[in-house]
Parts: sequence; structure tokens; C-alpha cells
Amino acid sequence: MIPAILVGVDLGLPNFDSGLEELGLLAKTAGLNPLAKMTCKRRAPDAALFVGSGKAEEIKLMAIQLGAKEVLFDQSLSPAQQRNLERVLDLPVNDRTLLILEIFAQRARSHEGKLQVELARLQYQSTRLVRRWSHLERQSGGIGMRGGPGEAQIELDRRMIGENIKRTKERLGKLKKQRQTQRRQRERRDAFNISLVGYTNAGKSTLFNALVKAKAYAADQLFATLDTTTRQLYLGEAGRSVSLSDTVGFIRDLPHGLVDAFAATLQEAVDADLLLHVVDASNTQFPEQITQVQKVLADIGAQDIAQILVFNKLDAIEKDHQPLQLEDMFDLDGIATPRLFVSASTGEGVVALRAMLARRVAGNNLSVLKTDGQNGGISPENHPHDADAET
Repeated sequence: MIPAILVGVDLGLPNFDSGLEELGLLAKTAGLNPLAKMTCKRRAPDAALFVGSGKAEEIKLMAIQLGAKEVLFDQSLSPAQQRNLERVLDLPVNDRTLLILEIFAQRARSHEGKLQVELARLQYQSTRLVRRWSHLERQSGGIGMRGGPGEAQIELDRRMIGENIKRTKERLGKLKKQRQTQRRQRERRDAFNISLVGYTNAGKSTLFNALVKAKAYAADQLFATLDTTTRQLYLGEAGRSVSLSDTVGFIRDLPHGLVDAFAATLQEAVDADLLLHVVDASNTQFPEQITQVQKVLADIGAQDIAQILVFNKLDAIEKDHQPLQLEDMFDLDGIATPRLFVSASTGEGVVALRAMLARRVAGNNLSVLKTDGQNGGISPENHPHDADAET
């Protein structure tokens, strides 16, 4: 594993990860070994180095002392900032966006998933050509060449990437049409479609396996599953089967390129009749994670689809934070939404979830109610952590 230093800059914005916990998990998932963490406060990013020259020297000294081979920033860096930092630190410098792209590239298994990751990587690389070809700055332009040194090579590379982006988009477009045909066939069969959504590592794939007895890959790590898997789930109480899809997990500051590139995969959520929003109830940051998932759902046009909140990992919640009720209502963006506590790993609550789904499919007892500023049926004392976290 490559030894790395993690860097975060507090710009006064909400949700700053002061402990860089998530960045550390992402780094480990990508095969890096976080040696140390460094944070600092700034009113605004430094235009040249993001952190300023003094802090850059501190990072360089720490890297030398610890033997780090890479520096990883929790925020997105501009191409110029990345290039300048590498010159000052004399080490590879990457940001959160590239880290997520690398993880997706490692994890994609299906043909569509690989194409989607490739498109996102190409779009990211197209903005980094100045840094990539900075080694050509010492070469003269040559007779008949215009512009600065290395310009011809940069333009050639830009054109090649542009052509690859176009080809990849065309291939993804064909796959999207195939998916649309498959969805139309399900609609003709009067299929009821349910999609599992949620923050990465919330346990979606484990819950998916528990519901349909499948063998989808599940692990206690970020982005264990990238490719959408769909299975039939028979609900005895409703007397019919439904389609259940496991989708890619969401994360804070998901690169826009990935949201666009995974449009075909996330389309399963857009076309769903019901979303099972899986939440890691044992994570104290779950309110923020819910907010991030809702943001991505809004970005892809799925914000109006009915949801059931599945608070997973009940077995991992400390005894003094255990909920008083396993089934209640939760205020989700001003809408009273059904909530159920389960443990996908032990099976606790899964039978109750199947029963809830059967009632929903049958059209009973799960109408979504608008709240009027009150709790709407939510019991603060039933919260697994604290009463303030659910608003």
C-alpha cells in the first residue's frame, strides 16, 4: 500500500470532515495507507496552492519525516493547484474526485459499469492536460509551430480524449436504449419496481441478499457494489412478485462527472415505483448522509418517488441508543416517511420489512403524509442517537 498524507481545508462550509474519517476510508479502499492527517482553516482556497505556501511547506516536511509517497486532498483541486502543489511538494498530489474515480475503476465489473467509469475518467483527464504535459515546457516549439512549448502534443492528446469521450458516449447511449426496452417490457407486465438507494457502506447489498436470497457482492467497505443488480422478490402477502434493484451507493461530494456517467445505472432509481432508502443507523453522521442521498436523488430527478427508510445495522447500535420502536414515521424533507429498523446481517426486522413492502404494493397503510411543522408521528425518544439529529 502506498503511504499517503491526508489533507483537509476548513473553509467554513457545513459538513467539514474535521477528522478526515471518510477520506481515510476512501484512501484505504483505493489501496493507500494513510500515515497522517493535516487540517487547516482558510477563508478561501489559495489560488495557487489551495492551502497557501506556509502550509504547503508543513505538508512537505511531514511527508519527508514520515516517508509519504503521495498527498491526498479532501477537496477538489484545480489543474493549476494540483500542478503547483506537485512542484512544491515533489510528490504526486491527488484530490477526492480522482480517488473516487480510481475506486470506481477498480470495482466496475459489468460492461456498462466499465464504460461509465471510463467516460468519467476521460472527462476528468481532459481538464488535467496542462499538468500532464508540463514536462514538455523545456522543449522548444520547433520550426513552423505556433504557441507555447508542447502545444502540439497537448492538442493531440486533447483531440484523442475528445474522440474517446464521443465513442464512449455513443456506446453508453446504445446500452441506455436497451435498458429502456427492458423497462418497457416490465411495464407491459405491470411490474412493480423497487430500488435500494443509500449512502455507500450503509448495507444495501447485504439487505438485497437477505431479501431475495441472492449472492450479490457485499463487504464492509466503501463502494463495494457499483453495478446494478435486479432480482424478482415474491411477496406472499401481496400475492405477487416485484423487481428489486441494488444500485451504486452515494457519497458526499460525488463528482458530477460520475453522476452524469452513471445516469443509465441510476435510471433504475428514477424509474422505480418505490425507493428503499437504506441508512447506517449505527453511524452518528447518518443525518448528513441522508441529506447527501436526498441531494443526489434530486440531481437525477428521483426526489418525488415514494420512500421507505430502512435504518440498517440495528445490531451495531449501542444498547443505550437502541430504538424504543422498530417501526415508526420519520420526517424526511417535510414528509412523514415510514421508517423501519433492521439488521440485514442477522436478519432481524427483515420479515417485518417484507410485510411492509407487501402492504405498500397492495396499496395499504403507506400513504405519504405532508407534515405541518410538527413531528408528524416521529418520536424523538425513538431516535438511535439524539433527538436533534433527525431534523
